[in-house]
Amino acid sequence: MRKRKNYLIVLILLLAVTNIQAQDFNILDFGAKQESMNNAPAIQAAIDSCSSSGGGRVVIPAGNYLTGTLIMKDNVELHVSGGAVLLGSKNIDDYPDIKPEYVSLRTSGYVKQLIYAENVKNIKISGFGEINGQGKDFIRVGNDEGVNRPHMIQFISCYNVGVYDVSLKNSGAWMQHYLACEQVQIRGIKIFNHNNYNNDGLDVDGCKNVTISDIISDTDDDGITLKSASGRPCENISITNCVVSSHCNAIKMGTESNGGFRNISISNCVVKPSVINNSTFYGQKIGISGVSLEIVDGGTMEGIVVSGIKIEGTHTPLFIRLGNRARPYQEGMEITNVGKLGDVLISDIHISNAKNIACSITGLPDNPVENIVLDNIVFKHEGGGVLADFNNEIPEKEKDYPEGTMFGILPAHGFFIRHAKNITLKSIQIETLAEDLRPAFLLEDVSGGQFSDIQLLNEGKSVAGFALKDSEHILVKNSFYKGDSNSFVKMMGGKLYGISILNNVLFQSRSIFSEKRVNKSVIEQGNIFLKQ
Repeated sequence: MRKRKNYLIVLILLLAVTNIQAQDFNILDFGAKQESMNNAPAIQAAIDSCSSSGGGRVVIPAGNYLTGTLIMKDNVELHVSGGAVLLGSKNIDDYPDIKPEYVSLRTSGYVKQLIYAENVKNIKISGFGEINGQGKDFIRVGNDEGVNRPHMIQFISCYNVGVYDVSLKNSGAWMQHYLACEQVQIRGIKIFNHNNYNNDGLDVDGCKNVTISDIISDTDDDGITLKSASGRPCENISITNCVVSSHCNAIKMGTESNGGFRNISISNCVVKPSVINNSTFYGQKIGISGVSLEIVDGGTMEGIVVSGIKIEGTHTPLFIRLGNRARPYQEGMEITNVGKLGDVLISDIHISNAKNIACSITGLPDNPVENIVLDNIVFKHEGGGVLADFNNEIPEKEKDYPEGTMFGILPAHGFFIRHAKNITLKSIQIETLAEDLRPAFLLEDVSGGQFSDIQLLNEGKSVAGFALKDSEHILVKNSFYKGDSNSFVKMMGGKLYGISILNNVLFQSRSIFSEKRVNKSVIEQGNIFLKQ
């Protein structure tokens, strides 16, 4: 009987503990007012009291509250209630200079932030209210990349971070920057950032164990971006169920890549045109790229899975780039390695209303991108490419800033692939809405390429379905080519070895190869010609 009584006492105590509610700290109780005054002292007092009391919620009730910089503390949830608007001050003096401890490209000097934290744990921003940075009036100083204008949120070296449900609008620069953080969950937020330069939506930089889901974002600059602008990689990250609009790059890894990227999953997202289509501070009105994967400052990209993406209305829907800008993230550092980009799977992609620049997968001489698989892709674009585009020599641009439009209109209307090893493209459908004389694929310095179950639905005449230059061990099989052309495969010279063209159906193409004389390692078998 005594044991049973003790069990009951323990059970009652456990129930009592689980029913304890986290304490609320209403900013009105600390002197905040719905006036033009800077409420930062009152809100900061609530944050400090909440943290020193063991943690809880700092509640911003319905109404408009002006504030300058706020510093988050351990175990604090900043809760922006429905009907509440937290307004960033328009006075730059309300944002004191902050010098982060963590060394990275973005923290080498002083920064200005609306909501800031470094080396804290268990922090959240939540609620169905709005945080509005009112950032349009802050002046850009040269190409300052936002360091002289307040970002809305910057969390550095923080553990167990959550941002839920809130609407984030009008930052002076980047909307959010999570740097060297672990255990981060960002869910259900709404982002609108079209009022200044560098108006990114979400930047995750050298973070580990991150989930990003159910976001609706519309920005002038990049939408959802992973960076590694220090020695730390971005790793173990999932991005899913998001709707992203951008005048620049919708979903991107790069440009900073010092620490690299590994184990990243991006799935079930929609990339669509911005609701702002008549003005832009940076980029293109319809967006530069849908998905960009970039290594240009050293580092390694590996273990990347991109699937289930709908891309509408961009210049370069898919852009994969290994370059050698070699920008260090701190003074006195030298980047001596080119970096590596490989082990990438991109599948189940639907692309519509694209411009005619085309997609590209490019490395550098002696530094190829490797082990890239593209599977089940539908790609429809406007067409219109001419022979001059096909004959255009594309410079390497090894040191240039990586951008989907960096090479101009490419010599292929589907995929331009250069300096690559072990590339697989299967179940790809490419359709031009107007006549495009460029081949669908141009391969240059490619070693090991398998192309199967390809449908090329050209409108009108074309140079060829494939163009090959200095490439080896290339297999094209089980594909359908609709194109009024002299050949299915145009041999452009250089080393061409181990080329196999098998079991393809060719409609209106008059031959397999553009040259009658080919070496014994170049074969064709089982191909069928159809004519109108």
